[in-house]
Amino acid sequence: MRVLATTALALVLAALPAFAEDAAKPATVTQANAAAPPSAADLLFDQPQMKNAAPGSTITYNYLRRSGISGGPFGAPLQDTVALKIEPGKSPDARDIRVTMFSGLNRVPAGPFEDMAGNPVVSLFLENHLRALAKVLEANPRYLKLAIRRGLREKATVTPTKVEFDGRSVDGWRVVTKPFEGDAMTQRMRGLDDLTYTFVTAPSVPGEIVSIEASSKNKDGGELLEEKLNYDQKAG
Repeated sequence: MRVLATTALALVLAALPAFAEDAAKPATVTQANAAAPPSAADLLFDQPQMKNAAPGSTITYNYLRRSGISGGPFGAPLQDTVALKIEPGKSPDARDIRVTMFSGLNRVPAGPFEDMAGNPVVSLFLENHLRALAKVLEANPRYLKLAIRRGLREKATVTPTKVEFDGRSVDGWRVVTKPFEGDAMTQRMRGLDDLTYTFVTAPSVPGEIVSIEASSKNKDGGELLEEKLNYDQKAG
């Protein structure tokens, strides 16, 4: 696994090598929907996701965060974009990446990343998500980070799926985990213990990451948190 070493990913990045170390090594999977599904860590952190991202191109993701929690602890609804400007890396599967994460007053410093084989948008999303979640719950971000890491390693389901891309249906994978379900600190989660993380990947899509979502609802179906990132095909 390539070490994704950069200060912009400090909150989540330190856990990435541990994903590979702690998880059982999966059989090599070269394409989606092979006989044995890959592990969540393999799909999200170990694959050379940027190999099909053309140098000179820009990968754009649409971002949304909104919450129905009284008092608005997550702040006002936010719709913005995350753009990855792609340039050649030192190796064939790697890229140099300049990131524009959000715009105007919402701008978040990120990157640049040099000679990256993996897509940094996964860690950027989780870093941003964990920062807000820790503030709302008045929790240690490391505790939350480790819970998500453990959820991806031990509680994740990986199933084949189809993704509409470039006017056709292509093979992909869906990763789903509920890392805080049954957690010892459930009583301090403000109802967010059902947070569900869903990742969709597809080798045919530039950067392979199609979407990321973190969502939670109360017992009446009210939206406690919806945070998601979606690959923008039109912006390609």
